[in-house]
Amino acid sequence: MPQISIGNHSSTGWSVGQVVDWLLRDGRLSAEPSELVDTLAAKLLAAGAPLWRLRLGFFTINPQLAAWAYVWMRGRSTHVEQYPHGVQQTDAYIGSPAQRMVDSGTPVRYRLDHLAPSDHRLLHELAAEGGTDYALFPLRFSDGSRNVFALATDDPQGFSAHDLASFETLSHALSPVLEVAATRRIAETLLDTYVGHRTGRRVLQGQIQRGAAETIHAALWYSDLRDFTPLTETLPTPQLLAMLNEYFETVAAAVSARGGEILRFVGDAMLIVFPADAGHGSDLACRAAVDAALDAFARLEAINRRRRQGGDPEIRFGVGLTAGEVVYGNVGAPDRLDFTVIGPSVNRAARLESLTKELGVPLLMTAPFAGCLGRPVRSLGMHRLKGLPEPVEVYALEEAAGAGA
Repeated sequence: MPQISIGNHSSTGWSVGQVVDWLLRDGRLSAEPSELVDTLAAKLLAAGAPLWRLRLGFFTINPQLAAWAYVWMRGRSTHVEQYPHGVQQTDAYIGSPAQRMVDSGTPVRYRLDHLAPSDHRLLHELAAEGGTDYALFPLRFSDGSRNVFALATDDPQGFSAHDLASFETLSHALSPVLEVAATRRIAETLLDTYVGHRTGRRVLQGQIQRGAAETIHAALWYSDLRDFTPLTETLPTPQLLAMLNEYFETVAAAVSARGGEILRFVGDAMLIVFPADAGHGSDLACRAAVDAALDAFARLEAINRRRRQGGDPEIRFGVGLTAGEVVYGNVGAPDRLDFTVIGPSVNRAARLESLTKELGVPLLMTAPFAGCLGRPVRSLGMHRLKGLPEPVEVYALEEAAGAGA
């Protein structure tokens, strides 16, 4: 097989067979779509294909995104593009080559050196960067969706009939390979969304047997909205849901930035775990939990100023914080399992949160937790917590916490 240069390619000088063979043997083992795209482009160039740009795009199931795309250009690494829900109603998609290909289910091609002023702006952008020819092929997944395999060249002659036939042959082999990679990416995203990153990773690694558990040291957070029950009786449902989502989003941003993970939403309550680092005990986990709480209180204070101006009820919540050894494991019925944490610290965190309402203090913690902080705290005395045989000394931060209690 003769070597083909990008600037002077022949219509029959390269074979797609070796690329397809690699794809079905080794390419399908790529764990990440970006890795697949990088190597696929390298294989095509090595085979002599006149390739300048390659794009793989697929629709996804994600609460925030409608589609992913992985884009490679010669001399650059693959980058990821994310498209939010509603993108199909925007000018970026309407009338685009991708829409034409998806709607028709057939390959489409554009000579970039013979564009009309009315052609989609993407085509003009590719032409301005030096592209001469652009072709898209549908990748059909088993669910019936049509996804995108797009290639461009900067060869002055554009793509030959042989090039286009070879790319179409490749698209048939690429469809099932990309579907596997896309399905795994979707699974990871959904697990991250619904059970958290650490738990989702355990599920994908096969740690799903009922009763499988490990003992970990962690800081535990339990929080609850104030006055949620009367709000459910008075607020219209859309307004109530918007308020809940604003609260959850604010807390999640503060918690995730500091290594915490939301284990469960219980109505308006949240159970969050900050696993302790093996080398530092619980100190870093406890400090991260307090910093996250103070951050969330501060963010909600700003949000509440806006809500007051709009006549909306303020968002206030309390937090109970504990630290200790918990069992992190897989429990439930044979056909309905859940990862959770079990132990005295979990119960104490929930009881402390309830006590924040009585004491009018937004954040309370146990003595072991307070001892890890290295910052000023004050004792609020001994208090009986439901379910515990003996009173527990309860602590608060010296500084005011903000949007709580």
